[in-house]
Amino acid sequence: MIQSIVHIALVVKDYDEAIAFYTGKLNFTLVEDTYQPEQDKRWVVVAPPGSVGTTILLAKASKPEQEPFIGNQSGGRVFLFLNTDDFWRDYHEMVSRGIEFVREPKEQDYGMVAVFKDLYGNLWDLLELKENHPLMKRMK
Repeated sequence: MIQSIVHIALVVKDYDEAIAFYTGKLNFTLVEDTYQPEQDKRWVVVAPPGSVGTTILLAKASKPEQEPFIGNQSGGRVFLFLNTDDFWRDYHEMVSRGIEFVREPKEQDYGMVAVFKDLYGNLWDLLELKENHPLMKRMK
């Protein structure tokens, strides 16, 4: 059996400001932006540059009970993990684009890591996993 996680839904306040942040600040690719008239919403998918795995579905809060979760989908924990092939290149680029890092870069047993916020306050790890990390073996 072969299965994979295709999308992770990220609740956002506004489609266009979320697209601008992810494509402009994080250099993600806009994979799809399709209007769905029957539901009066858009299907907006972004992905990190060069990624062929899981994508992020930018899902606009459509009900008042969804709004409190914008920026706090994981109760204040790191929610998403962005692995890179060059930590320092991406860290410096992100800083130059105004990304707020809330935990400075640190060498860990598994690799380099720093924590940043997205435009709504969700916490992300920027990672460069070491070559011997079990996930790196899966990515090859």
